[in-house]
Amino acid sequence: MPKRVDHEERRTEIAEALVRVAGRRGLHGVGMRDVAAEAGVSLRLVQYYFETKEKLLLYGLEHLAAGFGARTAARVRAAGDAAGPRAVIEALLLESLPTDKESRTFHLVYTSYAVLSVTDEALAAQPFIENPDAAEDALAGLLRQAQDARLVAPDVDTRTEAIGLLALSAGLGTGILVGQRSPESAVAVLRHHLDRIFRDGEMRSAAGTEGRAG
Repeated sequence: MPKRVDHEERRTEIAEALVRVAGRRGLHGVGMRDVAAEAGVSLRLVQYYFETKEKLLLYGLEHLAAGFGARTAARVRAAGDAAGPRAVIEALLLESLPTDKESRTFHLVYTSYAVLSVTDEALAAQPFIENPDAAEDALAGLLRQAQDARLVAPDVDTRTEAIGLLALSAGLGTGILVGQRSPESAVAVLRHHLDRIFRDGEMRSAAGTEGRAG
């Protein structure tokens, strides 16, 4: 009997090949032929599944975001069931820093998508803003939880702090990519700002969030 093809698995393999090539060359320099070679399949097969480069790029963006979400969830689980709001926030922010091969590729390729979306109509039509908005909502909600638990001062503007933390994380990530600063110094800056927001006496981040700074 001929082997049954798992089409979703094949699409995922091609998307992963796209991300790997884009992580090495930048997204602007990636063609469907390059992706086919990286995936070890024919160009015709890539075209069969995605038809156009735009459709391949859009699927690759979804795959990239899903991978980030899975890694972030793993960090949160590692922080433990009893992890407080600070530990969860720290897990979210640390995963967004390019401190290892996977997170470096994510930061580089996702930034490339954002830049291309400025001039590419197909990418511009995608909900690039929704993911940052979702992250902002999540952080603001965690900060409100911390306020309710009296871990954050009642006069702290949780929305503004969430926006600031995400912007800080993005800027630090770019600094790591271009060699401006080390991952360790970026993590120290993030934790400094969390120390400023959270009241003295709140337990520092759980052990599960330690150690992936390098």
